[in-house]
Amino acid sequence: MSNEPATTADEIPETDEEWREVLTDEEYEILREQGTEPKFSGDLLDESEDGTYLCAGCGTELFSSDTKFDSETGWPSFSDAVDEHIELRRDTSHGMDRTEVVCAECGGHLGHVFDDGPEPTGKRYCINSAALGFDEDEA
Repeated sequence: MSNEPATTADEIPETDEEWREVLTDEEYEILREQGTEPKFSGDLLDESEDGTYLCAGCGTELFSSDTKFDSETGWPSFSDAVDEHIELRRDTSHGMDRTEVVCAECGGHLGHVFDDGPEPTGKRYCINSAALGFDEDEA
């Protein structure tokens, strides 16, 4: 597995101090402080192999490579998610009204979802690469 998660769903840290011990500074800023990585900077933006995208914090399966598409926005984008593994929350920060996407297992901030994606869902899950791990399918 490349881009391995910091923990597993069985070992989720309980305090900020524990999170800081297992996450990189960038992962912590994004997952725990609702940060955003710079456009076109993420390691998984151009990932094209078949596999599963996981929460970088706890390893929960979030997205299939089958739903990934190039949104030309600078962040990995997906048209669908593993619904039971994500939570959607209203985000009114920065003077905007958006829908935040959060890992249902560890509460890590992943990105946002918009209604301008491709059919059949019409959704664009715009996700920070640093919030993701990737498990490539075995050939």
